[in-house]
Amino acid sequence: MSDASNLYDRNALRVLETQATAALGGDAFELMRRAGQAAWGYLLQHWPDAQRIAVVCGPGNNGGDGYVLARHAQQAGRDVCVICLAGHVPHGKLAVRACSEYESAGGRIESFAEALPRVDVIVDALFGIGLSRAPEADTVALIDAINRHAAPVFSLDVPSGIDSDNGHARSAAVNADRTLQFIAAHCGLQTGDALDRVGERAVATLDIPDAAFDGVQPAAKRSGAEDLAIYLPPRLRNAHKGSYGHVLCIGGDDGMGGAIALCAEAALRTGAGLVSVATRHPNVVPLLVRRPEAMAHGVDSADDLQVSIQAASVVALGPGLGRSAWSRALFSSALVANKSIVIDADALNLLAELPRALPAAILTPHPGEAARLLGVSTADIQADRYAAAQSIAEKYKCTIVLKGAGTIVVSPNQTPFVIAAGNPGMASGGMGDVLTGVIAALRAQGLPAFDAAHCGALLHALAGDAAADSGGERGMIASDLFPQLRTLANPEPVQQ
Repeated sequence: MSDASNLYDRNALRVLETQATAALGGDAFELMRRAGQAAWGYLLQHWPDAQRIAVVCGPGNNGGDGYVLARHAQQAGRDVCVICLAGHVPHGKLAVRACSEYESAGGRIESFAEALPRVDVIVDALFGIGLSRAPEADTVALIDAINRHAAPVFSLDVPSGIDSDNGHARSAAVNADRTLQFIAAHCGLQTGDALDRVGERAVATLDIPDAAFDGVQPAAKRSGAEDLAIYLPPRLRNAHKGSYGHVLCIGGDDGMGGAIALCAEAALRTGAGLVSVATRHPNVVPLLVRRPEAMAHGVDSADDLQVSIQAASVVALGPGLGRSAWSRALFSSALVANKSIVIDADALNLLAELPRALPAAILTPHPGEAARLLGVSTADIQADRYAAAQSIAEKYKCTIVLKGAGTIVVSPNQTPFVIAAGNPGMASGGMGDVLTGVIAALRAQGLPAFDAAHCGALLHALAGDAAADSGGERGMIASDLFPQLRTLANPEPVQQ
């Protein structure tokens, strides 16, 4: 059986469907029957009192799943109506059979005009995983009608209009209250536009045989709180500060000292043994007043940086760095030091100006910085966040943390992770500076680059969720994460 954390793209899901059909004796309709029945059971579970049900069916197999659900609703005595666009006549023998069985049971089908009838639940069975283009004008009108309706919306497999591979909505997309995925979880429903459309997610495995998963590789893996303890074991009694690395945080040009202070404190709160800061002279006293455990040094030039770099095991480069001559000198010096390095903020922008392979690096761009690293638009990044992260990893030969809704962690020759944590309250200044310090601290404590990036992104997102739980999302600031980081960085050991 597939690991519950595995996420699949549409090509893999097609293979799973084919192999499941073969394992079930070759009857392709059996999967559709199971999907429709599972969807009807899910509807009853969450809307048990719904009497009037509209099932919006498309022409393909997702519509066929909808016809099976509608037949179950009809037989249960509910007032159910299938609604279709005029051009959405079922095609393919499975959808045709499902439609025929529904009509034979006395079901009615109506063409969509301008509005949907008054109902208790709308079932979205328009497109499922098959849609890989923008919906046409008549479909957009139907989707808009679904979204305007007061009834809750239940999407089968994928909210129609969302690309199940990357989560992008090319134009109109259904706003679902709940989405039931079939067979396995879809990678696109974990990131990007999908997170505002999918509602509550669930998976109906349809009880397919384990053999159906043979040879089918996931496109990504979902990462949640249960994964933290894998990377954060209890500390040894005989440990000392040297056991947990020395992070050097470089940044804080004039007027931006707060960024490097946030980075340094995050590294301390995540468990680095020692943290030094190389910054502008005026930042030193405020930083020491705020956090005396950090060893802050004012530097005027790259030459002033050499002793600190040599003493460090990991460099965190970029928070508040700026793009001045001072910034560029420190940036260049850090890159040639042959140290493990985490690169963020203006250091990413400087890197984009002179791209180079950085095998020892972890880059942590937001979509705008990612766009500059690839020389494309931010919209291009958001249109396929998985592909964008992979492209940056291949171009710079290193580990990438593409921040945003559904943060993605990739590295060459690694299955990507998507972080199933974080919230909109984290869309505020300084959050990225904290993430840089978190990842650098984990790298200093001995985690390999990909593991440090994955664990750090997860720890940071979970800390944001904990902070939001204690005070709400709006008004949350980066330093609100510090108490949460310390708590979450000490998880209960994994039980064997």
